[in-house]
Amino acid sequence: MIVADRLLATFLDLVRISSPSGQEGAVAQALMDRLRALGLAPQRDEAGNVWAMLDGQGEPLLLTAHMDTVSPGENVRPVVRDGVVYSDGTTVLGADDKSGVAIILEVLEALREAGAAHRPLDVLFTVAEETGLQGAKAFDTGRLRARLGVGLDAHGEQGTIVVQAPAQNAIHVRVHGRMAHAGVNPQDGINAIRVAAEAIAAMPLGRIDEETTANIGVISGGTATNIVPDLVSLRGEARSRQEAKLDQQTRRMVAALEERAAAHGATVEIDVRRAYSAFTLTEDDAVVGLVSDAMRTVGVEPLLLPSGGGSDANVLNASGVQTVQISTGMEAVHTCDEHIAVADMAQAAEIVGACVRV
Repeated sequence: MIVADRLLATFLDLVRISSPSGQEGAVAQALMDRLRALGLAPQRDEAGNVWAMLDGQGEPLLLTAHMDTVSPGENVRPVVRDGVVYSDGTTVLGADDKSGVAIILEVLEALREAGAAHRPLDVLFTVAEETGLQGAKAFDTGRLRARLGVGLDAHGEQGTIVVQAPAQNAIHVRVHGRMAHAGVNPQDGINAIRVAAEAIAAMPLGRIDEETTANIGVISGGTATNIVPDLVSLRGEARSRQEAKLDQQTRRMVAALEERAAAHGATVEIDVRRAYSAFTLTEDDAVVGLVSDAMRTVGVEPLLLPSGGGSDANVLNASGVQTVQISTGMEAVHTCDEHIAVADMAQAAEIVGACVRV
């Protein structure tokens, strides 16, 4: 069913269309044109997500991937060497997640070409996945018929099925100190940058354990070197696949901020919000069984694995659409060394094809 050269051509076309998070309009239009050419009637919701339906037989299945890419991701110039696609090294490639998008389009094209019997399909291409799963969160899953979903947004070897992913708490902080002249009367000020730095140094960060991570990723504050800064903003996160561990890690980060602020006479505003919830599936869950059987059909042994990252599957599972992510073969994602083998994309497409056929 799957035509590797056609799949490659689709992928190359897609990665050449710039679509950083929040600027997916051009690629969304290209996808709507492709879906119409395949006989579907795509729609774009208020958030910018593209979705469509294809009638079939049996239980409906959702196929999903996201349209946006991380930076630097504009003006991608793909290079194919020995069956592997790279960027020219100045940008990411955008295989995360245009490989998933291309695979879904190839499966739809192959089904039309073969006239094969297949499940009813819901197709969803989301926006702003990379900036907090915003497109998935905004999408009305009541529009979907499917209660089972296959996402094409994982890396690793063929056979990877992501069956567990963490919850994330987003942590936004404002540290308030007191302004003073840095050269005349610094002793009258309270340096918000120092307070923030001491708090960060006191926090457990990075890899906490096999299920838990934490990071402070953004710091901003200060106006000039001759002014004791009175305000610093921080943005960070904590993740864990276990709720108790996530709560404990978040409390440690909050406590470090509060303790160092109190020690210096500063004040701190801390906003902790749940970015997304965790999910855990097992081999007994219907979608895991469906994908595992499909993989074995094409000679791939399934690997049920946890992930340290969130994805649209977190949002879909929370909304009642039992969803796994499978590997497209992409590697070194979120770097300028990102690459993907054409053979891996083609095999992933064969797996999806086996999932949808009846």
